Amino acid sequence: MQPVIAFDVYGTLIDTQGVTAELERRLTQPEKATEFARRWRDKQLEYSFRHGLMGHYLPFSECTREALIFTDRALRTGLSDNDQDHLMAVYAELPAFVDVAPALDTLRGAGMRCVAFSNGTRDAVEKLLERADVLHHMDDVISVDDVKRFKPDPAVYAYLRMRLETRPDQTWLISSNPFDVIGATHAGLRSAWVRRSSDAPFDPWGIEPDMTVADLDTLAERLLR
Repeated sequence: MQPVIAFDVYGTLIDTQGVTAELERRLTQPEKATEFARRWRDKQLEYSFRHGLMGHYLPFSECTREALIFTDRALRTGLSDNDQDHLMAVYAELPAFVDVAPALDTLRGAGMRCVAFSNGTRDAVEKLLERADVLHHMDDVISVDDVKRFKPDPAVYAYLRMRLETRPDQTWLISSNPFDVIGATHAGLRSAWVRRSSDAPFDPWGIEPDMTVADLDTLAERLLR
């Protein structure tokens, strides 16, 4: 039986730093745009972790907005409510990495089932992937919103397998986010870390991915060997 390949979305298929150009146009101090984008993303993940630990689930978009407000305050960029609404709209239309469509076509052409697996709600992820011209390359979209938990909670990986009707050894989680890779590996899934930045470190937790690749083209080549 062919494995099923589950792709994380934010940071793996979709470039979360794609908001930087709009931040440069929107901020009165455009030199802060790169730092703003990085801190916004970091805080978005932190808030999802904290909400999960508190047992106070919120849709991922609300964590994203909370993180935007915090980053604005932390960097003292003085964004208006209109600015914040505009940036949230931009975040919902982020671009895909250039390697996404070719890799998905290669994998699906070889008979592998490919799904998106995200902290975002199904509706938000479907719209995001459609705007990025990726949705039609996917066999399905699976959201943690269905179980009201966030990655890396083991429950979300169990839910993924239930939806896919696969054994752990038949289920691959592909992510550029080490916490997601570690969570999936800990839950018994196969995993691949997409190390999109050559200087990105992996968490020293004693849990390693089955493979590490620089891009999705390399992933497809190695999975099909």
